[in-house]
Amino acid sequence: MAAGTPFRDYPVGHQAARLNRGPVEYNWPMTDIHSYMLKVGRDARSASRLIGACSTRTKSRALQGIAAAMDEARGVMKEANACDMARAEANDLDRPLLDRLLLDDKGIDHMIEGVLQVDKLPDPIGEVSDLSYQPSGIQVGRMRVPLGVIGIIYESRPNVTVDAAILCLKSGNACILRGGSEAIESNKIIATCITEGLVAAGLPEEVVHLVNITDRAVVGELLKLNAYVDIIVPRGGESLIERVSRESTIPVIKHLDGICHVYIDEDADPDMAVAIAVNSKTEKLAVCNAIETLLIAENIAGTVLPTLAQRYGQAGVELRGCERTLALVPDAAPAKEEDWGTEYLGPILAIRVVDGVDEAIRHINTHGSHHTDAIVSNNYMRTRRFLTEVDSSSVLVNASTQFADGFEYGLGAEVGISTDKLHARGPVGLEGLTTQKYVVFGNGEIRHR
Repeated sequence: MAAGTPFRDYPVGHQAARLNRGPVEYNWPMTDIHSYMLKVGRDARSASRLIGACSTRTKSRALQGIAAAMDEARGVMKEANACDMARAEANDLDRPLLDRLLLDDKGIDHMIEGVLQVDKLPDPIGEVSDLSYQPSGIQVGRMRVPLGVIGIIYESRPNVTVDAAILCLKSGNACILRGGSEAIESNKIIATCITEGLVAAGLPEEVVHLVNITDRAVVGELLKLNAYVDIIVPRGGESLIERVSRESTIPVIKHLDGICHVYIDEDADPDMAVAIAVNSKTEKLAVCNAIETLLIAENIAGTVLPTLAQRYGQAGVELRGCERTLALVPDAAPAKEEDWGTEYLGPILAIRVVDGVDEAIRHINTHGSHHTDAIVSNNYMRTRRFLTEVDSSSVLVNASTQFADGFEYGLGAEVGISTDKLHARGPVGLEGLTTQKYVVFGNGEIRHR
C-alpha cells in the first residue's frame, strides 16, 4: 500500500502497512529457523547501538507516532482481535486466557494512555548519579545505560506487545518480541503501529522485532542467542517460565506464580477490610496480582467474614476455608493443604483464620510466591512489622493488591513483575531495563602507587 492509505482500508491478515512496510519481515525459509533467528539477533544488536545513543526528543517522536497509529488502527485492531478470539474459543482456550486475549476499545485506550505516559516519564539514559571526589582528585560517578537487546516471550495478552516495545524504546534498548500464537493477528497490527512510529521518527525498524513464526522452536533458538541478546523476560504460565529458566543461556527476569494474600488484622476498619478484600480478588480474576488466599485475624473474623462470604458469593467466587472459617461460613468447602499454594487465576479463594499477625506473616512467607501481599490494619506497629517481615516484591498497607501494577505505580507500563531479587524486583519499568556503569572525570591525574 502507498503511504497515506488509512488503516481502515488495511486488510486483516496482511503484513503490508500504510508505509508499505510492517513488522520487519525476512524472506527466509521457515524450515531454517536457526538461521532466521541469528539474523534477527544480529539486526537487533545493530539497532541497539543506534537506539542506545538516541536523543530523548527522537524517542518521544517515535512514541507519539506509535500512539497516533494505534488510535487510527483501532478498527482493524479490534477486527484482528476478533479473529484471534474466535480461533481461541474454537480451540477451547481457558477462560482466564480468553479474558487476557480480549482487546476492546477500553483496552486500546489503556494501551494508548500507557504509551503517552511513558513518553512523559523522565528519560533515564545518560543520567549520572553519586558523583564524588576522591583523594586523588578524580571524580567518580555512575551513569545509567541501556541493557542492550531484550528478548520478551509472552502468552495471550496483546497489550504486552506495546508495553514491552515502548519501555524498551524509551530505555534505549532494542527488543525481540515473541508473543503467543493465540494473539498472532492482534500482535501483527500492534507491531505495524510500532513500526510506523519508529520509521516516522527516523529510527530503524529493527529496534522492535515481532517474531511472526508460531513454531515453538523459535523460543528455543531465542534462548540461545547469548551473543546478541542481553536479557530474557518471560510472561506467561508456569510451564513457559520453567522452560525459559531451564533452557536459557541468557540471564532471565521472571516470576513463577502470583500467590497473593490480604491479611485482615484485628485492628482493621471492618468496612475498609471488606472493600479491599473483595476488590483484591474480584476487580480482575485472571491477573497475577489478584489474591488467592485471604487471611483473617481470629478476633475480627466473626465481624467481617459473614459479610465477605456474602459479597464473594454475589461475585460467583467459590470459597475454600480452614476449620475456623467453616464454623463461620458453613457453605464454604473444606480447604486442602494444596489450596494454600495454588494460583487459581479464577473465581476460587482460600480463606484461613489465623491467631494474629505472627501467623499471617509466617503463612505468607511459607506459602506465598513473593509477589504481592497486603495488610488491612490501623495498628502502626503491626503494619510496620508486616512491611518489614513479609518477603515479597510489593507489600501494601490498607490498599488492594490489584494496585501492584506498573501503570498504577506510575511506571507507565511494565514488561512484567519480577519476584527475583536480582536484577530487578517488582514491576519492571524503565529503570528495570537499564543498568549502570562507572564514569570517571579527571583533570590530568595519574596514579602513583
